[in-house]
Amino acid sequence: MTPDGTPPRRVRVTSPRTTAGRPRRVDVTSEIDAQTRIGEIYMASLLRAQLRLAGLVILTVGVLVAGLPVFFWLFPGLSGTVVLGMPLAWVLLGAAVYPLLWFLGWFYVRSAERNERDFADVVERS
Repeated sequence: MTPDGTPPRRVRVTSPRTTAGRPRRVDVTSEIDAQTRIGEIYMASLLRAQLRLAGLVILTVGVLVAGLPVFFWLFPGLSGTVVLGMPLAWVLLGAAVYPLLWFLGWFYVRSAERNERDFADVVERS
C-alpha cells in the first residue's frame, strides 16, 4: 500500500529486446505440403536415399544373376556337374536364385522402411 492507502500501481516490466526477431521454428510438414524450397530439400534427401538403396539392390541382382553365365564361362568344368539330376547351371538359375531374390526383396523393404522412419523422425524433431 502506498502512504495514502491506495494499492500500488501495476507496472509492466518488459525486455528492451522485445522487438528482436525470435528464431523461427520450421514446421517441416507444412514446408513439404506447401512445396517450398526447404520442403523440396527434405523430400529430395528421402528420394536420394531410396534411389541409392534401389540402385544397390538392382546392382546386386545384376551382378549375381548375370554373373552366373560368366562364372560358368570361367570354369567350364562345372558345366558338366550334375546336382539332383540336373546340370548345376539349371539348379542355380532355376532354384538357388529365388531365395536370393527373396532375401534381397526383404532387405530392400526393411531398409526402405528404415529410411522412411528416419525421415519421419527428422520431420517430427524439426
